[in-house]
Amino acid sequence: MDARLFSWSNRWFRRSVGGLVAFTVAAALIGFIALPSVQADYSVGGLWQAICRAAGVPNSWATPGGGDVPPRPLATKVVLDRGMTRVEQAASVGRGATLALNCTMCHGAQGASVSNSPNLAGQYPEVVIKQLHDYREGGRINAVMQSLARGLSDQDIRDLAAYYASLPKARTSPTTYDETLPALVRVGDPIRNIAPCISCHGGVDQKLGTPWIEGMPKAYLVLQLDLFRSGQRANDAHGQMRNMARAMTAAEVQEVAEFYARKVSAEGGH
Repeated sequence: MDARLFSWSNRWFRRSVGGLVAFTVAAALIGFIALPSVQADYSVGGLWQAICRAAGVPNSWATPGGGDVPPRPLATKVVLDRGMTRVEQAASVGRGATLALNCTMCHGAQGASVSNSPNLAGQYPEVVIKQLHDYREGGRINAVMQSLARGLSDQDIRDLAAYYASLPKARTSPTTYDETLPALVRVGDPIRNIAPCISCHGGVDQKLGTPWIEGMPKAYLVLQLDLFRSGQRANDAHGQMRNMARAMTAAEVQEVAEFYARKVSAEGGH
């Protein structure tokens, strides 16, 4: 091969190198500045941040016990197991009924709320157990519930769960897969990593520890989704609900809450 072809004295070689450099610079400007700048959340933070943003990686990495981002506390200390799903003997239900007298103002005399608090009648026992433990340990924040849960023993919590699970169910049959369901309930949105609601909350499957939400008050459902969206509620293991809710729009929150809230009223009430 003639070495003169790659000599700087070769005019065509100089033009080729110059063209390649110009193309590389233009591509970098378009990829790192022009295209990112049209995004609504774009902010100028230097070349390194622009490169990281374009590559889809963080521009800083948290380190345990230090770094730019403090380590996140555990969302919940509760470890779910199948033993929680078993309703205990009648004596436990009776003790739970006595303890539940402190809960009637918000959750109703028979576990069906009339004050935009969650319905507890027929709720899965492991759900009640987990949430009460989270309130007691500070994993879930609510002044009233934390105050009440603080005085409960582990046995008290199991008794309350047994009592509410034993009540006549203030809920409908599970949501089934149907073309008329809201899209997020039926199929979710894979592009935004939103799983269908029925894959965890009944209908297609019910994951251990996830509550039955058919017939819940709409205001309660909207509030909880908004708390998950903002991160103010963080007792979901591995951030599952936060990841789903964070990607939802306000209109989608209203739509999903409206769908689940009308399940009871549309089919005969509590």
